[in-house]
Amino acid sequence: MTARSGRGPLVGVAVQVALMAVLAATTGLSLAGWLAGTAYAIVLCVLLRTGLRRAGMRALGPANTVTLTRATLVGAVTALVVTSLEGAVNLPVLVTLVAVALALDAVDGQVARRTNSTTALGARFDMEVDSFLALVLSVFVAGVFGWWAVALGAFRYAFVVASWAAPWLNGALPPRFSRKTVAAVQGVVLVVATTRLLPDAVMLVAVAAVTLSLIWSFGLDIAWLWRAEQERRLTVAAAARRARTRSARRIRRAEPVSA
Repeated sequence: MTARSGRGPLVGVAVQVALMAVLAATTGLSLAGWLAGTAYAIVLCVLLRTGLRRAGMRALGPANTVTLTRATLVGAVTALVVTSLEGAVNLPVLVTLVAVALALDAVDGQVARRTNSTTALGARFDMEVDSFLALVLSVFVAGVFGWWAVALGAFRYAFVVASWAAPWLNGALPPRFSRKTVAAVQGVVLVVATTRLLPDAVMLVAVAAVTLSLIWSFGLDIAWLWRAEQERRLTVAAAARRARTRSARRIRRAEPVSA
């Protein structure tokens, strides 16, 4: 199912509000949970409509429709997690929503490839939904292990904020298997910690280990980008020196010879 660019995101907002209404009637949502979920839905709608317009896309397409469905579930997870800051929530319902959202993560990419509808917007949309889900789950986990655990989901956002002050952090990174491995382990640990199936002591060690792994992984990327920036600056400086040298030679050739 596809929808026009203006209508699809609005449908997502309506579906999420309906889903939150069901959660409120069955498991309960706090006022803060309602506000957080609604704010998420509105921001998602605005950003997605803007992205579609800039990409010149008239419809979401099948893959982005799947991703929007996943994003809607993440909005419901957000409402529950914010509610959990004030009291207990229905853990099986929360875990079920997270599980379905993660299952759909394996679907949208395949749908995009099979329907030949892979786009830069779709890849970015998918990545942002993954990142926000990790952030929300890290907030839930932090309620058990302490607020330092928010770092599990906040690393990428801290990296983005840092890039505003240091634009060289926006450079393209080479593929790295260890980066994908750390990201995969991060997701697994967050989900398992959310389920509370393992003893807290075991999960505390796992959460701390993944946090250290993220520091190491992001540190490698930052170091690589810094070296690339230094090489770029050296190249620019050398090109500027060559240009000044050529300019000086032309000026000397153009000067009249004195009698």
